[in-house]
Amino acid sequence: MNTFFTITHQDKNSRARTGIIKTGHGTIETPVFMPVGTQGTVKSIDQDDLRALETEIILGNTYHLHLRPGEDLIAQFGGLHKFMHWNGPILTDSGGFQVFSLGNNTRIKKSESNVGETIVDVQKKHIEQGKLVTIDEDGVTFRSHLDGSTHRFTPESSIDIQHKLGADIIMAFDECTSDTADASYTRAAMERTHRWAERSLSAHQKFEAADYQRFLFGIIQGANYKELREASAEYISSLDFDGIAIGGESIGYNMAATANILDWVNPFIPEDKPHYTMGVGYSPVDLFTVVERGIDMFDCVAPTRIARNGTLFVHRDINPGYKININNAQFRTDPSPIDPACSCYTCETYSRAYIHHLFRAEELLAYRLATLHNLHFFLDLMREMRVAIKDDNFLELKKTWLG
Repeated sequence: MNTFFTITHQDKNSRARTGIIKTGHGTIETPVFMPVGTQGTVKSIDQDDLRALETEIILGNTYHLHLRPGEDLIAQFGGLHKFMHWNGPILTDSGGFQVFSLGNNTRIKKSESNVGETIVDVQKKHIEQGKLVTIDEDGVTFRSHLDGSTHRFTPESSIDIQHKLGADIIMAFDECTSDTADASYTRAAMERTHRWAERSLSAHQKFEAADYQRFLFGIIQGANYKELREASAEYISSLDFDGIAIGGESIGYNMAATANILDWVNPFIPEDKPHYTMGVGYSPVDLFTVVERGIDMFDCVAPTRIARNGTLFVHRDINPGYKININNAQFRTDPSPIDPACSCYTCETYSRAYIHHLFRAEELLAYRLATLHNLHFFLDLMREMRVAIKDDNFLELKKTWLG
C-alpha cells in the first residue's frame, strides 16, 4: 500500500483529482501550487508570511544552493528546514534545468549575448574560459553563472547534495532539452536521462534511513516528440520512483504543447503516484489546464517574479488577462483594493493607490505586499479547486473562471 500518496477523490467529469501526500514535515493536500524559494527564501517575504498564507510546501534549488552557501554548510545547520526556519515540506529539483539553461544569463563574459538562443545553442557555445556546459555519459561539467568557477554534477552527486539539503521530496538528475532540438539529439538526451534516472535511484537507495524519509521523483523527457514522450513515460514509470514528474522546456512555457504532452503520457504513468509538472503557473488558466489532466503538483517563479515588477493577478471581470500593472497611471488615485474579491492581507488593508505609490517610490514594502497578493491568489484558487473536485464540479469552476 502506498502511504506516501493517497487519492481522496476523482472528479467524475475529468482527470482532476484530490489527494494527500504525507512527508516527515507534514501533509500536503493536492492539487497544490508550490511557491519557489530558489535560494532558501521566497523572495521578499519571510517564513511567517508563508505560514500565514497556509503554504503547504515550498521549493529549493539544488544548483543555486550548491553554489552558495553550499550543501555542506546547510547540512551543518541540520538541513535546509532548520537553516531557513521552515518546518513544512520542501522539494528540491536536481539542478539539471539550471545547469543547461542559466548560460543565457551568464555573467562570465558580460559582452556575450545569448538572447533568443535555445538551451541546445548554449550547450554548444564556447566562451573565452571554455565551454559553459559539457555533457558526457557520466554527468555534466559547468561554469558558475556567478563567478565562472567550474563545477560538476552527476546523478550521484545531485542526489548526495539533495540529501544533505534534507528536502522531503527530491528529483532525479536529468537532461533538459530544448523545444527546438532535433529528434536525434532529443532521443539521445532522453536515453541518457533514463540511464541517469537508474543511477539516481540507485544512489538514493544507498542512503541509510534518516530522521525522516526522502522521496524521489523520476522525470519524463522527450521534448515535443510524441513517440519519445510515450517511451520516456513508460520507462520512467517502470522504475521504483515515489512520484513522476514531467519536465522539459515546453512544460509551463508553451501551454498548448504542455496539454498535448500530458495527454500523450497519461496512459503510461501510474495513477497511484503523484504527478508533477515542472514550471507551471504563469497564469491561472495554466493551472486549470494541468489539473484537468490529473496533475497533482506544480511550481513556477512567475507569481513572485512578476509581483516584484508590479504585475498583480486579478479575476477575469477586472481584466480578461487576469493581471493588472499597478505601475500604470490609472491607479494613482484608485481607492479600491487590487481585487475586491480577494481576501489576502494586502487587499484587505491597502488601496491600489498606496501600492502604486510604493512601486513608484521604489519602496521595498511594495515587493512584499505584491508577493503576498499573488501567492494568496494562486493558493486560494487551489483551495477552490480542491473543493470543486470533491464536489465533482471542477469543470463548472473552470467555466466560472475562464468563461
